[in-house]
Amino acid sequence: MRHHALKIITLFIAVLGISQLAAADYATIKTSAGTIVIELDNAKAPISVANFEQYAKEGFYDGTVFHRIMPGFMVQGGGFDFHGEYPGTMHKKPGDKPGIKNEWQNGLKNGRGTLAMARLGNQPDSGTNQFFINLADNDFLDQPRDGAGYAVFAKVIAGMDVVDLIAGTPTTRLPNGMADVPQKAVMIESVTILSKDAAMGALVSEAEATVKTLEAELAAAKKALEALKKGGGE
Repeated sequence: MRHHALKIITLFIAVLGISQLAAADYATIKTSAGTIVIELDNAKAPISVANFEQYAKEGFYDGTVFHRIMPGFMVQGGGFDFHGEYPGTMHKKPGDKPGIKNEWQNGLKNGRGTLAMARLGNQPDSGTNQFFINLADNDFLDQPRDGAGYAVFAKVIAGMDVVDLIAGTPTTRLPNGMADVPQKAVMIESVTILSKDAAMGALVSEAEATVKTLEAELAAAKKALEALKKGGGE
């Protein structure tokens, strides 16, 4: 927990030090495992970012799940939800829009912590609502596999430990053949688009909450130790 707080504070300081370049939007992805903060690259991936933001602002991602987890590779979500017992009732959430142009040649690479558009094989321009977060430097995704690579449009600036926690969820294969499905639902509770100032505020709030938790745990530990010492002296 202490290490987590230090990472948040360090990231916050680092982000504050970023020079005021081209304006970028940010977003918080609130999950059942914790909150992930991302920076959206409006300049290099305008189509993908606009697409992601539209789904987010419409609330489409609320209540969806990370439906595919491949440790050491990526976690994928944004297009499935369920109604009833998980994972038996998991299905593609209706309401997806037409596919968008694949921006895989925008200069952004599929490095660890980046977000890219998921799409269908042999259909380069089929990306809609689903995205994945790279768990490693997946350079091969930058190369044309079936006419195109995979378009990166954002990066994680805080909460990569949450992504790694999600990646550690045990997976299973469903009777319908769907593989790498988390055995326990990992929810995307909400996705909120923010300005830079609001994103920084979210980082500060998370760091402050973590520090308060640490302080409470330390106070409880001290109290327990004092009680133990008192009991041992009687």
